[in-house]
Amino acid sequence: QVQAVESGGGLVQPGGSLRLSCAASGRTLSTMGWFRQAPGKERELVASIVWNGRMTYYRDSVKGRFTIFRDNAKDMVFLQMSSLKPDDTAVYYCNTNPPDSRYWGQGTQVTVSS
Repeated sequence: QVQAVESGGGLVQPGGSLRLSCAASGRTLSTMGWFRQAPGKERELVASIVWNGRMTYYRDSVKGRFTIFRDNAKDMVFLQMSSLKPDDTAVYYCNTNPPDSRYWGQGTQVTVSS
């Protein structure tokens, strides 16, 4: 079973930007989502995108700051994050939406701190 492979996280100051990438092998026709889990909190859906990119969803706290997009030719899903806040600190994962329990990867850590 192939799992998602996330990358692009790091340490960034408040107000900064990051772009996360997900190698989503075999998920070209799936609705994909970016999820995050902060310490002591439940994993939550941040954004999702249908297979052809024509519809997207964002949780209220990231609307206007995050953009999800995909490149089906390369089986890649991206999350462009800007105006980052300390509350965005979490491990970020990609998966299908709804998530496939077998597909969770290791995630990528995003830390927003001065």
